[in-house]
Amino acid sequence: MDSGSGPRVNAPITVGRLFTLLREELELELIGGEDGLERPVPASEISSPGLALAGYVKRFPANRLQVFGETEISYLCSLEDDERKRILEIFFGFPVPCVFITKAQALPPGLADAAAAASVPLIRSALKTAEFYRRVKPIIEVEFAPSTTLHGSLADIFGVGLLFVGQSGIGKSECVLDLVERGHRLVADDLVLTTRRGNDVLIGRGHELQRHFMEIRGVGLIDVPAIFGIRAVRQQKRIEVVVQLEPWNQDAVVDRTGLDQEETSILGVSVPKITVFLNPGKNITVIAEVIAMNHLLQYSGVKPAEAFNQRLIGRMRAASEVRQYLREDVE
Repeated sequence: MDSGSGPRVNAPITVGRLFTLLREELELELIGGEDGLERPVPASEISSPGLALAGYVKRFPANRLQVFGETEISYLCSLEDDERKRILEIFFGFPVPCVFITKAQALPPGLADAAAAASVPLIRSALKTAEFYRRVKPIIEVEFAPSTTLHGSLADIFGVGLLFVGQSGIGKSECVLDLVERGHRLVADDLVLTTRRGNDVLIGRGHELQRHFMEIRGVGLIDVPAIFGIRAVRQQKRIEVVVQLEPWNQDAVVDRTGLDQEETSILGVSVPKITVFLNPGKNITVIAEVIAMNHLLQYSGVKPAEAFNQRLIGRMRAASEVRQYLREDVE
């Protein structure tokens, strides 16, 4: 399938960018190490230094964002000045991106100087440590999530995210526009910004500048929520089925039963793919609705193609048993 620009190579995330992103949600204030705001953040993990402050640094994950909670701060405050200085020099000798301090705690003597010497930003949060972790993890996971730009149109059909793809001018936008007129919802047209969440969830959304505008050839740009109402759009949707639109080709091999489910890969996630060949008079919007409803059936465990196949096998087996009986009946 046409995946637009392909997987995005994320620009390096810096401490400064992360601070701006998290400032309001985590009630942050920058209290030291301003020179290190351009330090890269290489990983999405965040953890407390733990045993590293006690001197065991053999397995210290220094490339992670570090959090000093009440335990770490109280431990540093309990040390003699020389010992605390020695430990902090060892700690900041590692390539630590930055240090968060929770519960708006006061800094132990020497911490600010050690961080400044290593150009490591110190960022304080008013939140308790557990609440800080709860809020920060989902935000960072989204920021570091793999993403790509797909050329297509994404719509919510009966709660199923259908991504329509195909060559330029084949009618992807017109199909989705007809679906919107039938009461379904537009997510994105032309460019679909796609992000992988976890291992197997793909979330699609529109670009912020063109979101919920559609280009209809011969008409131009239209504002979908202005024409059809705000209920005709949604901000993002999980991509669950890819619908490949192709020009009619009588020589093409077409799956007539649905037993051989085709799949495509987006960001390493396998997604069902259905190819629909277009010819004059074909009602693609009704077919799209059937695709969505059939997907819901399969998701609930009902697989019509397999059920029909088993019914045929059972009928043929029964007929074969009758023929075998007649052959053996020699009376």
